[in-house]
Amino acid sequence: MRAILVSIVIGFNYFVGFYFGLVNAVYSVLLAIALVMILRHIRRIRYAPFRDLENRSEMPPVAILIPARNERNVIIRTIESARSLIYPWTEIIVINDGSTDDTLKTIISHYSMRRIDPLYRDIIKTRPVKGFYYTSEIPNLIVVDKENGGKSDALNCGINICKSPYICTLDADSVFEPESLIRLVTPLVQSTVPVIASGGVVRVLNGVKRENGVVKQIELPRGNSLAIFQIVEYLRSFLFGRVGLDALNCNLILSGAFSLFQKAAVITVGGFQLGNVTEDMELVVRLHKHYSLKGDPYVIRFVSDPICWTEVPETLKMLGRQRRRWHLGMIQSIWQHKSTIFNPRYGRLGMFAMPYNVFIEMVSPIIEFLGYIIVIISYILGMINYDFFMLFLFLAIGYGIFLSTTGIFLEELTYRRYPKWSDLFIMLAYGALENFGYRQINSFWRFSAFFQFLFGRGQWETVRHRGDKKNTAKTSA
Repeated sequence: MRAILVSIVIGFNYFVGFYFGLVNAVYSVLLAIALVMILRHIRRIRYAPFRDLENRSEMPPVAILIPARNERNVIIRTIESARSLIYPWTEIIVINDGSTDDTLKTIISHYSMRRIDPLYRDIIKTRPVKGFYYTSEIPNLIVVDKENGGKSDALNCGINICKSPYICTLDADSVFEPESLIRLVTPLVQSTVPVIASGGVVRVLNGVKRENGVVKQIELPRGNSLAIFQIVEYLRSFLFGRVGLDALNCNLILSGAFSLFQKAAVITVGGFQLGNVTEDMELVVRLHKHYSLKGDPYVIRFVSDPICWTEVPETLKMLGRQRRRWHLGMIQSIWQHKSTIFNPRYGRLGMFAMPYNVFIEMVSPIIEFLGYIIVIISYILGMINYDFFMLFLFLAIGYGIFLSTTGIFLEELTYRRYPKWSDLFIMLAYGALENFGYRQINSFWRFSAFFQFLFGRGQWETVRHRGDKKNTAKTSA
């Protein structure tokens, strides 16, 4: 019995080593693709006359949908950033999703809005709408007050009322850069293949100086290591993970904080689904699934230079809630569409995108978390030799440092949004340090999401951010 148990443990050690090697190899390929794609994109946009496109009729109208629940402290900041967009045709639709604080009152009072009674078609069924608010001073801004139904329900309500052919989702704790929307839409109008969805980059707002909702000075947050770790993490995720997958039209994740969708496509597949805690990923998978089956040409894009800034958690408790929720949503989305995995009827979705997300992203916290424990114990007990243990540390930690620092250098070589040399050196240091504790805690949070899924605890975990210093805590997506 003991011999069998030892064999199982040793076999698991080899499996962990193989898995880390496989994941690192896949990430290396994505990194190489991302480097080529980003440099090509930068050459293309270097002389792009974005300002000239501001009043061009080719640019399609876009509705900015801002779902808000208990966002009193930041909602005006977010609306002002949407108003600052350099874009010819926008509707700004704020959906107050049954807030129990003064979110609605704050908006009405700030903009001197009055109640109106517009034509409203309930194309996608939602919780009842209680009222609409408008001001002639800002004719492209409308506020919808509805009963609480969750973020998906609020977005569906926004789709029902908007007139534009495209919708752009914006979290109420996030702010646009003025050129972000025009940069996101331009590849769409230049594409010869219909673009049904497109996502931009989300970066960390903590530490960034703003004025009237507009980002003025970018620097690292002072005195909060957790936020800096997330800055490094976001750079790695957005700059090589999603860019690499975009080249293969295999992105399943577009951040709901900043994504663009073709309205007709979203309505065709039934809108945002209720009950999934990552409504953005579930919708993207469903769009891939629908268009793959139809056989119509389509593309879902990720564009690496439009930027939206979002506030990230500054405590372990709130960060843990966020990461569990994100991973739970991924598990829910994959489980719901499991029939596509290795199913050739769904083309790239079935044969690459879904298997990649299952074996590289979804199950990785299980193998990582258990791997760290079992490999270390196995080495201490003499069940694996020194060379194998060193190989594990190289694959698990050494290569992680390489990927993190490479993501930072990629940012520095291309967009360089953090101009201070001191900030660069701090990020490089954090890129190394995150592999000694931060990644392992993240694996534990994501690992625990499986238990939430297995035991049916799929509810939305509220994340509280600090908000502006002068304000109190708030809740957000």
